[in-house]
Amino acid sequence: QVQLVESAGGSVQAGGSLRLSCAASTRTFSSYVMGWFRQAPGKEREFVSAIGRDGFYTNYADSVKGRFTVSRDNAKSTAYLQMNSLKPEDTAVYYCAARDGTYLRTNGGQYDFWGQGTQVTVSS
Repeated sequence: QVQLVESAGGSVQAGGSLRLSCAASTRTFSSYVMGWFRQAPGKEREFVSAIGRDGFYTNYADSVKGRFTVSRDNAKSTAYLQMNSLKPEDTAVYYCAARDGTYLRTNGGQYDFWGQGTQVTVSS
């Protein structure tokens, strides 16, 4: 069992930045693909980004490409999501997730462990 603990989100104005972190309680962090998802009120959960086990491969939703950057530090068992140029439509609860596998998946159903979620609010 892997526990994922996310950092606190926050409230920012449009155009601002936030960085989320996700700390994993496992010594085999490098064996997991890490993903970020979000869910806005009244909407389904959607894929945001994913990063491969060694950090070389990344994938982004079109809606965040060029604004968000995913990264990881395997020595610290932590994944990060740097969010720049935030827009009101980025307002959501953000979740990190871990997948015991090789491929970067955009389907949340293919992730094995989930964080508790953290609220990000962007005001106009």
